[in-house]
Amino acid sequence: MSARRVLFYVQHLLGIGHLARASRIASALSEAGFDVTVVTGGMPVAGFPLPGIKHIALPALTSSDEGFSGLVTADGEAADRHFEEMRRDLLLEAFRSQAPDILIIEAFPFGRRQMRFELLPLLEAAIVATPRPLIASSIRDILQERTKPGRNEETVDYINRYFDLVLVHGDPQFVPLEATFPLTDAIRDKIAYTGLVAPPSPVPSTESFDIVVSAGGGAAGRDLVSAAVDAAAMLDPDLRWLLITGPNLPAAQFDAAASKAGANVQVERFRNDFANLLAAARLSVSQAGYNTVCDVLQAGCRSVLVSFAAGGETEQSMRAERLAQRGLTSVLSEAGINGSSLAAAVGTALSAPAPSPAGLPLQGAHKTAAILAAY
Repeated sequence: MSARRVLFYVQHLLGIGHLARASRIASALSEAGFDVTVVTGGMPVAGFPLPGIKHIALPALTSSDEGFSGLVTADGEAADRHFEEMRRDLLLEAFRSQAPDILIIEAFPFGRRQMRFELLPLLEAAIVATPRPLIASSIRDILQERTKPGRNEETVDYINRYFDLVLVHGDPQFVPLEATFPLTDAIRDKIAYTGLVAPPSPVPSTESFDIVVSAGGGAAGRDLVSAAVDAAAMLDPDLRWLLITGPNLPAAQFDAAASKAGANVQVERFRNDFANLLAAARLSVSQAGYNTVCDVLQAGCRSVLVSFAAGGETEQSMRAERLAQRGLTSVLSEAGINGSSLAAAVGTALSAPAPSPAGLPLQGAHKTAAILAAY
């Protein structure tokens, strides 16, 4: 019997978290014997999808700002109707050519409403295809809370119309879906919890740093980058710092951080051995994005989480607070973060005992493959 074909759509708009999580899942599916093709729609990111995964890249779209108020092309131009129609047609062609047994759509319909111009035609094509593929939504454990009337009801309508399965990449004992999606009962029969999608257990790096600071994708981590450079100058100069700015930090800001950093601070844009670096570090300082937190939990190191909250974002704050309640991290407010506040948080965290094991399921990528194999 030939391998089951999976078409996995993922659109990252600001950071790279969605793409990184989808890549881990795609690799686990491939290891489990599925024939996986990932369709991406954001700006290219070196190293993603992970090696060995077939990849179709649509012409890139990204968010015009941190509030996700509009879509722009790789050239910074507003996406017009012609551009959207071109992407839609390319996506439909990918679906027809791959003829998947399983179609996975990351985030939608719980998020990525901006992409309805291509996702609704894709879903319409999928439900009339012969044979019809299994259609799954792949979502993180904590959703951005919706305030506009009717949005949650619309999500339920989309789930009931198009989807067979909602893969929730989390643990209901940590954060159940109903904590951020109040109409969970209306779709409960389609929900499958996978556990957290963490990387494999890391091997501690031979390159050791006391403090590893990571700013996620980079675009939303400017204040953290600046504060980390200043904090390093205020603390023991024998502490070794690694500052990973992320690939999207503007060149001028990266150059400014690198030139201002002291001799004990190494500044880089990206490290593909991030998990291994954490396993050898005394402390991680980062935002509270899904993937970074999974890396920190898997490494078992001390951590300070600085939650991204621009544009009304609530997801990272909830994750950080839930982890702090379990004694697994320290939390520092993003509002007004500076070198002094970060230096104080780092000093306190370094003197604290190492955290106990998280006690959370971290094998979500392989559990996802097992769930889909059962279907």
